[in-house]
Amino acid sequence: MNKFSLTTLSKSNKVKYTILGLLTITMAYLVWGVIIEPYWIDKEKQIAQIPGLPQKWQGKQVGLISDLQVGLWLDNTRTIRRIVQQLVKERPALVLITGDFIYEPGKNPEVELDKVAQLVHPLIEANIPTYAVLGNHDYALHSQHHPKNKKLSTQVREALESVGVNVLKNEAVPLAAPGNNHPSLDTTQNEYPLYLVGIGSHKAKEDKPKKALTELPEAAPRLVMMHNPNSFDALPANTAPLAVAGHTHGGQIRLLPFGLTPIWFVLTYDEEDLVHVAGWIEDFGKPGNRLYVNRGIGFSKVPIRINARPELTLFTLQAAN
Repeated sequence: MNKFSLTTLSKSNKVKYTILGLLTITMAYLVWGVIIEPYWIDKEKQIAQIPGLPQKWQGKQVGLISDLQVGLWLDNTRTIRRIVQQLVKERPALVLITGDFIYEPGKNPEVELDKVAQLVHPLIEANIPTYAVLGNHDYALHSQHHPKNKKLSTQVREALESVGVNVLKNEAVPLAAPGNNHPSLDTTQNEYPLYLVGIGSHKAKEDKPKKALTELPEAAPRLVMMHNPNSFDALPANTAPLAVAGHTHGGQIRLLPFGLTPIWFVLTYDEEDLVHVAGWIEDFGKPGNRLYVNRGIGFSKVPIRINARPELTLFTLQAAN
């Protein structure tokens, strides 16, 4: 065999082994992303400081989940059930669910809606106050170019409210302190009750953050919840010391080649969705406001999660100095 033949054979082997290596890596990612990671729950514990926090809320926990996406093929209902069970076990003083309860229902969404109601009902049975806002999928919106389905959003709201989940849309409600049945001004401490502000869907053009803020006293302590992080930037300065959102799925598929900067495959639909991925978001929004983005539980487009584990967030509330 001449030198040319050996060189050609060597190059051929390199190509073969390179292709084999890439196929092996791809298969490993797929096995991990389909079989393992979607069922590996990440329980994130965070501290949140709220100016004027009532004494009875000091040290209490608030649970946050998002993006159930019931109805996608191989939807992640098993993990939803396990996370709800963890919440019941933890017994936070409050649970927030930031939208996208369903994925893409057919002409009759009753099957998906019944499943959603059954999945969240254990929270109500455990007497944990539970609040929600709707996301873009709850309006059958995959992108801003689709027409929104208001009838579907009404059906989602009614299904949640039928089992005791409070659904907010551009409104603020006072929260009863843990151990109380009704919110009220604590005259002994001269404290406002803690308020919860719920903002409508951004992609459905139903988000009106400033309108929601007009429904609470200016000095009242508050939590702010929304589905899409892009609603956060419209909040005036010092009006949202803790805001929470979902929508991004934490990127859902996130590759980390050779220790380099992560490559994010955010399986959402517009470039604006690529900005805020997960966790505390820095350098965004007005001064005095803080946003935390939950990675959610379900899927978008394909039932795969890689380096974006399903998340249960538990905030411990503290009064800000």
